[in-house]
Amino acid sequence: MKTVIFDLDGTLADTSGDLIAAANHCFRKMGHGDLLDPATDAGIALRGGRRMLSVGLERVGEPDPEPVIRAYYSVLLGAYDKDIDTHTRMYPGAMDAVHALKVLGYGVGICTNKPEGLAETLMTRLGVRDAFDCLVGADTLPVRKPDPAPLFEAARRAGGTKTDTCLVGDSDTDRNTAKAAGVPSILVTFGPSGEDMADLQPEALLQDYADLPQIVERLMGPAR
Repeated sequence: MKTVIFDLDGTLADTSGDLIAAANHCFRKMGHGDLLDPATDAGIALRGGRRMLSVGLERVGEPDPEPVIRAYYSVLLGAYDKDIDTHTRMYPGAMDAVHALKVLGYGVGICTNKPEGLAETLMTRLGVRDAFDCLVGADTLPVRKPDPAPLFEAARRAGGTKTDTCLVGDSDTDRNTAKAAGVPSILVTFGPSGEDMADLQPEALLQDYADLPQIVERLMGPAR
């Protein structure tokens, strides 16, 4: 079976609001107040928890941020776990595209650098987990993207092989993962970093999820 594997944050769903809320919870506990703005820092949020903490601490001139990041990363994950789907929304047309790919005969899965347990919780609460054949998170294997192993594992669990898959993502991490795996990447242009995706020279850019099935067929050929 040919498979289509999706990144989660910034690709399937805009998770930035809840991620920033969790980071700001940490900054308030540090005594700094809210250091990240949901309106302007969405791109930072989608780079992960450690990146959010790092940027916030840079803004207050923390001279030695690494120990603080290590101390508060688990606090951030706990806050996020408790309030994971208040602001998060699936991107328009994402699930229609997933269902269309399944009808065409492709396997579909998720490969994310979000911890597996949090990703499972989020997708379940959003009511869409059952639409995907598998979910591989940052801690499912000993390595994470851009190492290609998680992508290969997601393709395997979705019923496919290493070579007959592609990765839909929103970042240089996803582009580099697909490149390391020797498979096509499709990068979305509607996320916070969308204007930068063309510079990464993916095999395709995606402006609207309605176009995804046609792009996949062009890159990979028919599912059957």
